[in-house]
Amino acid sequence: MDLPASSELFVHHVLFYPKANATDADKAKLLEGLRMLAGVPGIKLAHIGTPAATNREVIERSYAYSWLCLFESAADEQAYQVHPLHDAFRNDYAVYWDHVVIYDAIGALAGREPASAA
Repeated sequence: MDLPASSELFVHHVLFYPKANATDADKAKLLEGLRMLAGVPGIKLAHIGTPAATNREVIERSYAYSWLCLFESAADEQAYQVHPLHDAFRNDYAVYWDHVVIYDAIGALAGREPASAA
């Protein structure tokens, strides 16, 4: 796996919650859109997931899909936000979710020292 070398990796994580009446076909269309979205340049790693079959009280499993992508920098993530494929995803696939929850974070990969401020 070719992970970014930057000590200030940008992580963009989105949880997609389906509409109450979402069908399997609706979920398949959303998956189609996420796969298309993975083609945005600047994404260093993209992961599409579904809730794992873990069983602990603190685990949230009411989402349909998890979209996790890594960028070398906040600037790369901002370029992703305004990319035509991202716009097309929002415009064409938003009908397949009720709401989303987004977590954006920046920091070094565990075990890597941040760049020194020399």
